[in-house]
Amino acid sequence: MTTTVLAADMGNFWNFTQTGDLLSRAFVQQSLVAVALLGLIGGVLGPMIVARQMSFAVHGAAELSFTGAATALLAGIGVNIGGVIGAVVAAAVFGLLGRRARERDSVIGVVMAFGLGLGVLFLSLYGRVGTGFALLTGQVVSVGRDGLIAVGITAVVVLTVFAIIYRPLLFASLDPRVAETAGVPTRLLSVVFAVLVGLAAAQGVQIIGALLVMSLLITPAAAASRLSANPTVVLMLSVVFAETAAIGGLVLSLAPELPVSVMVTSISFAIYVACRAFGMRRRD
Repeated sequence: MTTTVLAADMGNFWNFTQTGDLLSRAFVQQSLVAVALLGLIGGVLGPMIVARQMSFAVHGAAELSFTGAATALLAGIGVNIGGVIGAVVAAAVFGLLGRRARERDSVIGVVMAFGLGLGVLFLSLYGRVGTGFALLTGQVVSVGRDGLIAVGITAVVVLTVFAIIYRPLLFASLDPRVAETAGVPTRLLSVVFAVLVGLAAAQGVQIIGALLVMSLLITPAAAASRLSANPTVVLMLSVVFAETAAIGGLVLSLAPELPVSVMVTSISFAIYVACRAFGMRRRD
């Protein structure tokens, strides 16, 4: 009896008929394309972020994208534009001032603390708490046509530039001293890659929120690195894991009307735990 009731409750919680109906609607389809593009960006950039130990930089860029968006709200301009500007400026500063790993965390912490203080101030002056909460937790179902175009343009720019700099950036990430000796412009590459991360973080903030953007930019790559040391394999697995978390999270959140970020982070974390367990067993 208890099992039957539980199954009925779960069926009501994840109503597949309702989910199918929602998936046929234009705004949900736009959201699906947006999260798929974000998953692709996160999956591609993630392995290099992990290799360069830039997880905290991603968090900092996401938080300062929130600051830029709050500034845009107060100024009466596009939130997406403000978020992109905030994240890119922050990422460029991180790349310029925090090139060495030992000083990167302190630089990010100082800049992020100041930026968050400004963001809270601007939101309080704007006066709408609900809008600020949406910036922290995401608003994927309201992406809309303009938001989808913004994500699409960002994806094209980020993936094109990343493809151009990938080989020298990988060299500089694996052995920076030898790369500098060989004439690789490591400082320029560091700044360019930081800007790409900022662009990705800015779009992630619009979709899954500033607090949870690392679930697509860090966790899938961290999971993939547990399964292989081959950069190409890690890259492909990272994309698969990120897309699974992004698309799966959105689909599973539709019927119960939960924040999509909850499902995205849950799937992403489950993948990481499974990969970590499998990796440990393989080593044993």
